[in-house]
Amino acid sequence: MNIEQRIQSLEDKTQQIKNHLLTLGDMRPGSLSRQYNVCGKPGCRCKDPNHPKRHGPYYQLSYVHRGKSTSQFIRPELRATVRTQIATFKKFRKLSDQWVNLALTIAKLKLDAAKQKLSS
Repeated sequence: MNIEQRIQSLEDKTQQIKNHLLTLGDMRPGSLSRQYNVCGKPGCRCKDPNHPKRHGPYYQLSYVHRGKSTSQFIRPELRATVRTQIATFKKFRKLSDQWVNLALTIAKLKLDAAKQKLSS
């Protein structure tokens, strides 16, 4: 396969990635964790010295965006939606990384092809 054919093949793969990106739905970065809390009420079950039972579970979404760390509690009935959005974001990141890798490879091949033409 010559350089032009390799470039075309990689450009076709890039277009497939772009098309896949267009099909992604709602997304958000972050991770979802389960939290158990201790309250401040004296004599509460969460402070029992022998068998403490913390309050929860509560679900907390944590992420960093534009250098700002954010966390928020997520209602149990919205947990599945948030998990789907996080998974979609991970797909987005994976596809965009693949796109960048392909773009770098294409740029290198085009530079090599230009060098070959100049030396001929």
